[in-house]
Amino acid sequence: MNNIMNMMGKVKELQEKMEKIQEDIVKIEEEGVSGGGLVHVRLNGKNELLGLKIDSSLCKKEEIEILEDLIIAAHKDAKKKIEARMLEKTRGVTDGLSLPPGFKLPL
Repeated sequence: MNNIMNMMGKVKELQEKMEKIQEDIVKIEEEGVSGGGLVHVRLNGKNELLGLKIDSSLCKKEEIEILEDLIIAAHKDAKKKIEARMLEKTRGVTDGLSLPPGFKLPL
């Protein structure tokens, strides 16, 4: 019985550490650049597209903001679909487990 209690304590400790790591990862922001600096994207640790800048030499100046918004919307749509598929795939694995309420797998 002592081993089970010890193991449950370690699981709780692991969950707390993973939650802290996930909180830290979300705060990470990085910028990617391509085309010799003509295109810049900014993502956070959840792969959310925070910003997009396209140089005006690549298309008409009045179309840039619309193009940037459309690309951001397409990225959000794809990300939402990926998250739904990930949830669907992991649900089959976790259905038989009696995980504590609120326990999240590190995905």
